[in-house]
Amino acid sequence: MASTETPRACPDALLTLANREGRGRLKIFLGAAPGVGKTYAMLQAARTARDGGTDVVIGLVETHGRQETEELLGGFEILPRLSVPYRGRMVQEFDLDAALQRHPQLILVDEYAHTNAPGSRHPKRWQDVEELLAAGIDVWTTLNIQHLESLNDVVQRITRVRVRETVPDAAFDETDELVLVDLPPDELLKRLAEGKVYVQDTAARAVDNFFRPNNLVALRELTLRRAAERIDSDLLERMQSSGLEGPWAAGERILVCVGTDEASPVVVRHAKRLAEAIGAPWLAVTVERPSALLGSEERRRIDETLQLAERLGAEEAKTLVAGDMVQELLRFARFENVTQIVVGRSRGGFLSELVGRSLPHQLVHHAEDIAIHVVTAKDGQARKVRWWGRLPRMKVSRPWAPFLWSALAVATAIVVALAMASIVPLPNVSMIFLVAVLFAAVRFGIWPAVVSSILSFLGYNFFFIDPVYTFTVARPHELLALFIFLGAAVLTSALAGRAREQAAAAVSRARATRRLYEFTRRLSSFPDANAVAEGAVVELNGYLNRPVAILLSQGDSLELAASWPPEDRLDTASASAARWAYDKDETAGAGTGTLPSARWLFLPLRSSDGRVGVMGVALDGAALDSEMRTLAETVAELTAAALERARLTRAIVAANTAAESERVRNTLLASISHDFRTPLASILGAATGLIDYGPKLSEPARQDLLDQVKHEAEHLDRMVRNLLSMTRVEAGALELRRDWVDIREAFDRVVAVARRRGATQAFRLDVDPDLPFVEADASLLDQALANIIGNAVRYAGPDAKVELAARRDGRDVVLSVTDDGPGIPPALLPKVFEKFARGREHDGDGGEGTGLGLAIAKGIVDAHGGAIVAESPVADAHGTRIAIRLPLEEKKA
Repeated sequence: MASTETPRACPDALLTLANREGRGRLKIFLGAAPGVGKTYAMLQAARTARDGGTDVVIGLVETHGRQETEELLGGFEILPRLSVPYRGRMVQEFDLDAALQRHPQLILVDEYAHTNAPGSRHPKRWQDVEELLAAGIDVWTTLNIQHLESLNDVVQRITRVRVRETVPDAAFDETDELVLVDLPPDELLKRLAEGKVYVQDTAARAVDNFFRPNNLVALRELTLRRAAERIDSDLLERMQSSGLEGPWAAGERILVCVGTDEASPVVVRHAKRLAEAIGAPWLAVTVERPSALLGSEERRRIDETLQLAERLGAEEAKTLVAGDMVQELLRFARFENVTQIVVGRSRGGFLSELVGRSLPHQLVHHAEDIAIHVVTAKDGQARKVRWWGRLPRMKVSRPWAPFLWSALAVATAIVVALAMASIVPLPNVSMIFLVAVLFAAVRFGIWPAVVSSILSFLGYNFFFIDPVYTFTVARPHELLALFIFLGAAVLTSALAGRAREQAAAAVSRARATRRLYEFTRRLSSFPDANAVAEGAVVELNGYLNRPVAILLSQGDSLELAASWPPEDRLDTASASAARWAYDKDETAGAGTGTLPSARWLFLPLRSSDGRVGVMGVALDGAALDSEMRTLAETVAELTAAALERARLTRAIVAANTAAESERVRNTLLASISHDFRTPLASILGAATGLIDYGPKLSEPARQDLLDQVKHEAEHLDRMVRNLLSMTRVEAGALELRRDWVDIREAFDRVVAVARRRGATQAFRLDVDPDLPFVEADASLLDQALANIIGNAVRYAGPDAKVELAARRDGRDVVLSVTDDGPGIPPALLPKVFEKFARGREHDGDGGEGTGLGLAIAKGIVDAHGGAIVAESPVADAHGTRIAIRLPLEEKKA
């Protein structure tokens, strides 16, 4: 029978999600072998991310001399490598400190399994990646399947090659996203033969050793299987964080139940073989009853069996505590999305199987959608459950079932007592009825045991006290003995029932204490107030199994921050109780003397600086007992402390942000003050000369001063317009007025403008005659091209040649501006599209330019859904090329 308990989200799964909010995200491009295209796929995806506005930096990419891979590096900011001395030479390694200082949104770090040179901060590159993730930087990397630690021996058996650089499975399992880069073996061997993986001599040796066709097929299968396991793990995580109940048979998961007998290792090994046969992950658990006291030998046997499961590769080996072993096993199985359960055959014998009380039979009866494998200790093979195991059994979950079972126990005692009455003295017969009473008390509690006591009293009187078969008692002393028996039976049932309830309460308290400890530990990891509130409501809902909500103060109002199950808003009475609890700093609502008609009970959340909100529990007419009330108050206190910590963290971040904004503002003012001061000084000087010496100046001199005023005023106008344009770009306020643009005409317009501004360079146009019109905003496109050409004019030199080219490339059109000037220094190339970035200035230029031209051009191109890249040098260590790629939609006739 499936559990009727409402599924709840796993706090650990929610904690995992909350922790990831403060960390960077790891994306691994996984391949079966070198040369399948992992780095190429990573760079292509990075170009798409960069074009979408992501701050992408290349920390380290190994191209291995592959031209198509090297071409994809154009336009990226590439961090310089760190030189590390090693055995008399300098080794180039990834510069972790430079990456942390740059702190991009996304960084590419190739070859996840690489071993760093001695003297590096970390011995392995995957440890460098871990530090980047901890700093909140997203990381993309690549990995071949042979570098995974758990598959190292398997790969060695397949390829006869020992792979020494490995990545722990724990580091691989931290992956937030896995991209499978797959290439059929025949195509990979073709690439290898063409020299696209290694140079020819190395390629020939590789084919003879590692790259054999059979090896590649086996490695590809390993890769596909490992990727499928990762996808199944992601599915389980999503189910647990959403509170969904399995099984979802998207993939197989196996659970093995460990017992105290010597057959348990056989059962575990069978589960391991089954998991390997179907390629499924597996778990091992043992379930302890609170009423069962295990000896030291049994405890040792369970511990050894669980350790065996861990050594054999079980994902988890743990102990569960519950009164009902079957329901706890099935609850855990559905929570973990288990599709198959492996158990050992019960040693209870024929009778336990016949009445359906053995563990395998109960699992078969209740499991419904989970397959059950029963393993014997003798041969370790799965056995079918016999036909009587499928007979219907009494469900004790029905309210009348415990009383019926108690009556059946008394009836059984009567039958046994009648059979033994001739050989056992009458006083000893009463002990048989006490066994039935104890059974009812231990199994079902006090009231079924009391009923059993009364029935035993009546049965003992009817069948064994003279005159038999009547309820009449002939002798007074027998009547006294009968009542003594009844008293003993009731007292025994009460004591046994109370012991059962105390054991159950102890288990419940132990669970609550453990979960409270885990919740306290998790609170420190929640990144903000919303995450704290969400974690707290899920946690308290798990304790109380009642709806829980948290309202936080927002100015003068209380806003619903989180609830579980989700609620949109509270009713009027409950909202009033929440407000009263917050204002008065006292408990209010259901079960209190203030607004008791409300559905919710509200507890104030107090911090060192005052109240931060209230926590509500929906009672729906059922009051909390003192233990649950204390637990709710404890969770409220812990939550308030965590909210206060989140508030202080937010204040610190805000202060840091304000300080950074002030620094940027000062930098901006310092940057543009010189750019404005220089033309203003020229204008002021020329105007002063005209005023003071106007009549004495010759006409050519006057004209020169007027031209200077005009030129500098135009320069100021361009700077102001560039600043305004940059403001519009950053605010996302560019409004595109798309029309069909002839690229040749656009080139002609911007070249004419450059010549009017004094450009002396030789311009050459190279436009594909069959190039169709481009749908774009003509004025903005002209501005982008003018800024790019202005950059070439400014830095290439007065005698340089500037080529404007346009061609079609698939579904895109590529526009490029190329000059043969000195080029851009390598250190400045990744920053050319940043604000206030300036390249090498031409002598005598006077330093004009704000460093915004290319940044504005990039904003305009991005608004059109295109991409812009810079390349330098172009040829012979000289020249710069700025290329624009725009999506092409041909003009319809």
